[in-house]
Amino acid sequence: MNKQSILGYQPQDSFIHRLNATAKLFFFLLVSIACMTTFDTRFLLFVAIFSIILFKSAHLQWQQVSFIIKFIALFSLLNLIAIFIFQPTYGQELYGSRHVLLAAGYFTLTSQELFYLVNVALKYFCTVPLALLFLLTTDPSAFASSLNKLKISYKISYAVALALRYIPDIQATYWDISAAQQARGYELSSKAKLSTRLKGAINIILPLIFSSLERINTISTAMQLRRFGSKKTRTWYTQRPFKASDWFVIILAIVLFGITLYLFKLNHGRFYDPFN
Repeated sequence: MNKQSILGYQPQDSFIHRLNATAKLFFFLLVSIACMTTFDTRFLLFVAIFSIILFKSAHLQWQQVSFIIKFIALFSLLNLIAIFIFQPTYGQELYGSRHVLLAAGYFTLTSQELFYLVNVALKYFCTVPLALLFLLTTDPSAFASSLNKLKISYKISYAVALALRYIPDIQATYWDISAAQQARGYELSSKAKLSTRLKGAINIILPLIFSSLERINTISTAMQLRRFGSKKTRTWYTQRPFKASDWFVIILAIVLFGITLYLFKLNHGRFYDPFN
């Protein structure tokens, strides 16, 4: 993996990048809450497709997100397998019916269980693209000013901005150390055994943690010397006014959330049941 895969803000000229950070945060949070609370397959499928389209429209490079997407995909697959192993009858209990697809004793697979697992998988397709989209298209400084605009303390807002800025720095430092280790003859690439790569990663992460703590102390000292936090308010160089496109995104988020409330009433609960 090279530095092109570093996960962090990447400036581009796209519709998503030009949106106000507050509008993007509002959309991400509200739509994510809607997707997490409902199990209506029709809604989840629509939001999943819409999220993927938004992700592609931001002109982001695959190298930037390939590692995190593969990691989340592996985690999601393990989660689905664990759900099936520990309670393979949960789907039929939810939907109150049973249609056997594969008879295998305790691990009998039913249409209801498979349908429930598909809904769980769709939730990842709904939220993961939106989360990555927000992280990769939002300038940390603009995000901090937007949080402050929402009446959140500017100290907390600035801390969030520093954290977002620090994520790419940590990744860059990690790959620099990894490259230096490989130059000394330690094989840490995909050619090495998994145990060797894990051991090498641990040897890199431990000193990286200590160096990060030292950098945090340096930054906090520098901020204190500049009397950060001595005033009740502050101004923001990157603060942007709301435009028509930002209001459209906020209204769209409210509409999507409102649809889930309507579906709750229509389905008499969180679950859409196509079997009855």
